[in-house]
Amino acid sequence: MRSAGILAGLSILLALYCGIDPFKHSAISDFPDFEAFEADIPAWSEFPKVRDPGNLLQNSEIKFLNQVQGPESMAFDPQGRGPYTGVADGRILFWNGEAWTDFAYTAPNRSELCDPKPSAFSYLKNEHICGRPLGLRFDKNTGDLYIADAYFGLMKVGPQGGQATSLSTEAEGVPLRFTNDLDIDDEGNIYFTDSSTKYQRRNFLLLVFSAEDSGRVLKYNPNTKETTVLVHNVRFPNGLSLSKDGSFFVFCDAGRLWKYWLRGEKAGTSEIMVLLPGFPDNVRTNEKGEFWVAIHCRLTRYAYLCALYPKFRKFLLKLPISATIHYLLHVGGRPHAVVAKYSPEGKLLRILEDSPGKVVKAVSEVDEKDGKLWMGSVLVPFVAVYQL
Repeated sequence: MRSAGILAGLSILLALYCGIDPFKHSAISDFPDFEAFEADIPAWSEFPKVRDPGNLLQNSEIKFLNQVQGPESMAFDPQGRGPYTGVADGRILFWNGEAWTDFAYTAPNRSELCDPKPSAFSYLKNEHICGRPLGLRFDKNTGDLYIADAYFGLMKVGPQGGQATSLSTEAEGVPLRFTNDLDIDDEGNIYFTDSSTKYQRRNFLLLVFSAEDSGRVLKYNPNTKETTVLVHNVRFPNGLSLSKDGSFFVFCDAGRLWKYWLRGEKAGTSEIMVLLPGFPDNVRTNEKGEFWVAIHCRLTRYAYLCALYPKFRKFLLKLPISATIHYLLHVGGRPHAVVAKYSPEGKLLRILEDSPGKVVKAVSEVDEKDGKLWMGSVLVPFVAVYQL
């Protein structure tokens, strides 16, 4: 009985601690309005379990080590030059074949706060000042580079580079708070994602932990200058890519690849194309019309249970445990990269991974060019190149 009383007392003290968080040591201590939501998630048995037993991504070549911090997106201009990539200090860099050079900027008022720092994480505090270019796409007709900047919205810069100009910062009166990825159709319309109307990129872990669904998929019309919302209430919409024939585009949410129809009987509607084995980032279409999806990490049992039980998740987040530790628990203890290729019908065609995270620890995008996969990530200081 005495042991039971002690255990009950400790449980009460723990509950009080979590309720009050007196020392502000929890992962959500700076967010008093934080709410955890139940995620719309299928049964565990439905998630694909196919793996790459050879961990073939470990055969990737690591290029430009410590020359680029957090290269999210890889882009090649209409002449095939590049890659171009957005990095953690807010610049867009261009590889001219011999060295990286500054190509463009998104922030209108850069300062010494944006000077080079030792790691990509060192910039988080000032990202809203320096800018954070994420998705990049060239208009193959004009050579203009379109940019999804997490803080400054949808932007464009000419073929000569320089200061990018703003195209869109809001839709339906709601500001863009986490502009993430984009693509361009043959008529110049821009389709893009806004991952959350509540959390900015520097607080992306809170967006993951909350499972809130305020994200949107949008369209920018260059003729009318209007931005319209195509899909509301999406949980962490991220990568987006048009099909080869332009009849639809695909976009990722927190665990699925969706298809949004632009033409035909289903035009204006969306449907689930495939359930993914983990948390996706960008998606890119290759010359055959297949889709490469960058998967940040596989879904773990821990993350799955947390998604099902929001009260339990919030309780854990109020413990004196850092957000970094919670993140590592979600990804299974260590960062690890997965890339998957799908047909336009949603059939898995190939999967490559580095499950121990020995070489390619993380991937934000995979771009196929000339028989190679170019892979960047916001978390690493290099570009990984895999020979197909």
